[in-house]
Amino acid sequence: MYSLENEVGTPVYVHAKVCIVDDVWATVGSDNLNLRSWTYDSELSCAVVDASGRYARELRRRLNAEHLGRTDSGSAAIPQEDVFDAFARSAAALDRWHAQGRVGRRPAGRLRQYRPPTLSPLTRLWAAPLYRFICDPDGRPRALRRQHEF
Repeated sequence: MYSLENEVGTPVYVHAKVCIVDDVWATVGSDNLNLRSWTYDSELSCAVVDASGRYARELRRRLNAEHLGRTDSGSAAIPQEDVFDAFARSAAALDRWHAQGRVGRRPAGRLRQYRPPTLSPLTRLWAAPLYRFICDPDGRPRALRRQHEF
């Protein structure tokens, strides 16, 4: 997982989510992969199925180029089997630049390795139920929750 920053090193919060499958199906929107987003909040996403693959492929290529800091059109067409390695190398270079005091030319790209915080057992003990009932509540009516249905 990666987080983003802009060209001057400021973290960027992006609420939009994108999922692309086989360069044929793409969804873009604000909904999260959690119960609150699907049952309680007013989130919205749009899915596009394009058998030609043109829309999803171009979206993937443009996002890859943007995240990797590539500007020429030829570099956007990174072979799919190389994308994960390209993201990892880009994030490692930017993380290294930050760790070394941001000296010298900033590496291309916007990706930083995401490292979730480590919570103590005591914090997990009180935070897990709080998260479940306040941050990610199940917004279904009680009858549907009892039946384990949507």
